[in-house]
Amino acid sequence: MATELANPQTDRASLTPEGRVFAISKSVNFEAAHYMGGKPEGHPYRNVHGHSFLLEATVSGTVKPGEQWVEDFSRLTASLQATAARLDHKLLNEIEGLEVPTLERICLWAAADLAPALPGLSRVAVSRPSLNERCELVL
Repeated sequence: MATELANPQTDRASLTPEGRVFAISKSVNFEAAHYMGGKPEGHPYRNVHGHSFLLEATVSGTVKPGEQWVEDFSRLTASLQATAARLDHKLLNEIEGLEVPTLERICLWAAADLAPALPGLSRVAVSRPSLNERCELVL
């Protein structure tokens, strides 16, 4: 539905993105396995098991000069896909920094991986949708 302007000559400034702060988000999926070492015998997380994960990143900022967006969604998507590819179909415990692969640590790891390519990175979230579990790191 198009926005109706009461007065197209005076209301255009309200549609101008310059100077406003926006937050754009994109998510990608990956599949991975993990286990929680050190748990007592019989604990359900002790054994290797897998999940479908959703990795989401948010970039915040003002519209870039000469452009009409905070970040190009194709660049955000490519960065997220590259990070997810490093985790996809892996045993997370074998990845440096994820020896104890909690959602919190996956968020921290993903944020560190994404930050160089996305200077406006403001949030990283990792969830396991089938379990209704989510962790969000606000940067």
